[in-house]
Amino acid sequence: RVTLLELMMVKVSDKNSVTSEEMNVFVRHADFLAVCFQEKCGAVLKLTAAADAEDEEALVTIRLLDVLCEMTSNNGQLEHLQAFPGLLETAIDTLRLTHLAGKQAVNIFTATHAVTGQEEISHPAVGFKSHLIRLIGNLCYKNKENQDKV
Repeated sequence: RVTLLELMMVKVSDKNSVTSEEMNVFVRHADFLAVCFQEKCGAVLKLTAAADAEDEEALVTIRLLDVLCEMTSNNGQLEHLQAFPGLLETAIDTLRLTHLAGKQAVNIFTATHAVTGQEEISHPAVGFKSHLIRLIGNLCYKNKENQDKV
């Protein structure tokens, strides 16, 4: 699943080679990806326990968020996802929960807290909060209703 999402990510982010037919396919799949993210977003919180650093559900959720961020960066899919019921609320709630989880344990969700000395950042959840903020920002872009919700 992670590999499939990474392939989708590459295709979605390559805006020059996407045909209108492929864009229609992405819009149809956007609903499915948004529902999957809404159902599985809590799995990332398990990563605060060191033993769960390779949890597959959490890795899938991280990739889902990456794909949704890319999709909402594209005007063709943005309006569709801005109107998707519950996606904005889920992103905000997940951001709150990751913020609290980061305060209660080692904060693996931001790069500033994950760096110790000169070692390279390798935890898969690093940057998760920034991607949530990006998704929330994209969902609020030129959308007064979503801006008012935030």
